[in-house]
Amino acid sequence: MSFVSEEIASQPSCWQRAAEMADGVRGLPARGERVAVVGCGTSLFIAQAYAGLREAAGAGESDAFPASEFPHAREYDRVVVICRSGTTTEVLELLRTTALPTVAVIGDPRTPIVDAAGATAVLDFADERSVVQTRFATTTLALLRAHLGLFPADLVDQCRAAVDAPLPAGATGRGQFTFLGAGWTNGIANEAALKVREAASAWTESYPAMEYRHGPISVTDERSLVWFFGTPPAGLAEQVRGTGAQVEASGADALADLVRVQRLAVALAGAGGLDPDRPRNLTRSIILS
Repeated sequence: MSFVSEEIASQPSCWQRAAEMADGVRGLPARGERVAVVGCGTSLFIAQAYAGLREAAGAGESDAFPASEFPHAREYDRVVVICRSGTTTEVLELLRTTALPTVAVIGDPRTPIVDAAGATAVLDFADERSVVQTRFATTTLALLRAHLGLFPADLVDQCRAAVDAPLPAGATGRGQFTFLGAGWTNGIANEAALKVREAASAWTESYPAMEYRHGPISVTDERSLVWFFGTPPAGLAEQVRGTGAQVEASGADALADLVRVQRLAVALAGAGGLDPDRPRNLTRSIILS
């Protein structure tokens, strides 16, 4: 079994542990603060989901940025950094140059980010051996949701179900994958597309659901799988089926549904003879000279 498969299966216990520690984490944003959430790659997409969820809940204005594109001229009460490795060049550069209060959610506490950030939330129990991120990313969002008081009582059970549920019939035979979200689940859709792209080198796209009809649907045909996070907008699923594509819309919490996409990515990698632990051209941490 691959590292990533083991890490995917461990997510229910990781989420539960994160939810239990959320109230004791120092430095996470207080209600009403204006917050920037920063990451790279998968961490950026988790930042997007958290920012969307926090602002929609009325907890405070929340923006998400790649670390390399942080708007230093803007004023924020706090910067939340998400970084599994603790060594990503752009993240460390941001932490060392900003004068704003910072907190970093990290996987490895033996890295330079501990000294660079004002405070840290250490999720070492969710760190990973695989290059492809799964449980660290989802556990980070579980922690942040719990801190917001937006951790559904049945979320861990939904995660267990997603670990064991059958994948959509025929999904591994598709050649093109589109993931659609709305609000905070746009970040989840972006992360879903990245997982399948990284692990299986597949053709993936992601969009806000209502934007999908404004051009992207033109690539959709009988080779496609279109995956909705949450309830599809009225009429859109039917329109997608009219292209010949397969539609998936479970209605589960988007974070739990992401677990099934992670499993799909591994299955697609296996079907293509690829190693999901070692995606092409990628390393665990991007360190620039």
